Amino acid sequence: MTRHVNPIKRSYLLLEDWFNLSFGADWNPLYHLGTLAFFFFWVVLVSGIYLFIFFDTSIAGAYASVEYMTHDQWYAAGVMRSLHRYASDAAMVTILLHMFREFSLDRYRGVRWFSWFTGVPTLWFVITLGITGYWLVWDELGLFVAVYSAQLMDTLPVVSGSMARDFLAGQLTDRLFTLMGFLHLLGQPVILIIALWIHVKRLSHVNISAPRGLAIGSFLALLVLSLLKPATSHGPADLDKVPTVLNIDWFYLNVYPLLDRWTADQVWLVTTGVTLLLMIMPWLPPKKTGPAAEVHLNQCNGCGQCAQDCPFDAITVQARTDGARWASEVVVNPDQCAACGICMASCHASNPFRQPQKPLETAIDMPQFPIDEIRRLTGKALAELKGDTKIIVFGCDNAVDVADFKAPDVAVLSLFCAGMLPPTLVEYALAHGADGVLVTGCRSGDCYYRYGNIWLDQRFAGRRKPILRQRAQRERIEVFRAAVTDTARLRRGLAQFREKITAVKRQAAHTDPSTGREAGDA
Repeated sequence: MTRHVNPIKRSYLLLEDWFNLSFGADWNPLYHLGTLAFFFFWVVLVSGIYLFIFFDTSIAGAYASVEYMTHDQWYAAGVMRSLHRYASDAAMVTILLHMFREFSLDRYRGVRWFSWFTGVPTLWFVITLGITGYWLVWDELGLFVAVYSAQLMDTLPVVSGSMARDFLAGQLTDRLFTLMGFLHLLGQPVILIIALWIHVKRLSHVNISAPRGLAIGSFLALLVLSLLKPATSHGPADLDKVPTVLNIDWFYLNVYPLLDRWTADQVWLVTTGVTLLLMIMPWLPPKKTGPAAEVHLNQCNGCGQCAQDCPFDAITVQARTDGARWASEVVVNPDQCAACGICMASCHASNPFRQPQKPLETAIDMPQFPIDEIRRLTGKALAELKGDTKIIVFGCDNAVDVADFKAPDVAVLSLFCAGMLPPTLVEYALAHGADGVLVTGCRSGDCYYRYGNIWLDQRFAGRRKPILRQRAQRERIEVFRAAVTDTARLRRGLAQFREKITAVKRQAAHTDPSTGREAGDA
């Protein structure tokens, strides 16, 4: 029976599919939302440092200095100001899309709770950074932000005095502006960097660099937008004048219009409530994760390959504790283990050719689906195959349901993740009756367990241990990426693979094994 896909997930996967057609899997921006956000932050930082050179941190000079940059030096500082503005908005867009993606694909619960839980307050750090930026321009919008920010701050018990009264009495000083400039340029970015570090702390192999082509294309798009529609200011701030029109940046100033109708306490109640609701979402309801991986020290030589491959930093290498001749051993942290099984395929002992007459034991295994059981089920499925072209399909529990493809000449076996497949199991299948092996899992660049399909590709290409050995008949092996909504695509891919294997078998039948030439050749 086909796996159920909720409408939100299905819609998002269809959107990703459309982007794949437009950009290709390597440059699909929806696969690189996190790294794109980091890239936009770099654009914001560099442009902000440049702008600060010309910025006058005084009430009298702030607006004039921004106008000078915008109009008199439009070709340099003006472009930088526009880049600063549009890159800030682009960062917010990618962050919000990143959150929606993790939610729609159910990648925010279970072992991933920490990243989601810490990501929500990190979003507010980004928003407050944008708020102080609008304040510093000191135009009509900047005054609006400053006055309403003061109202919000005055309701907090930790803030003494009344900031809003300063605006009404016209008692603002240059000292306050200098403080805001310091916070915007140094204080808040440092806090944001610390928050981002905490956000990714429980993940391994964290990449913060967007693909070069995608980064260049994004920068050029921002540059063209900056030239065609430069960022400009409202009129100068005037405490005696009420502006008639304000162009609100809804990414950063979304709560401020609420203060026209609600009290500051009510706005705090809503924003705090929404924030807390988002933070506890991983437990509404909680995601159940299978038992953590188990280490069998009698098989472990402490090589640490499983620790290198773990996407969630759940495995560490420590000094040996059992007195064996090896110097090291690995330890699994059950609280961080996603039960993906990738570590099992990392182990050289997960070789199904070993111990053929007794249970196969490996150094690190999944108790709910051990390598011995996988070998047994593989052998059982191969023994039941019938027909001229026998194929076994290894699938992924988070991708297309391969059970739909079971047929007399097609055996199927679904794993927790495609990265759970030891390369030697492919060789084992070919040596025990399979004419072809088709491996399928999440789409390229998008693995439910982050690195499962990447490690699989590298192992098959001989770039990551344990490798698919050169003697493997690679013409009989195919990897076909397919999300849970790609059943029809996989069905067509399986039919093409069947035709390919038939052709390979026909060619092999007409080839002289002693010469490698087709029969009848001179």
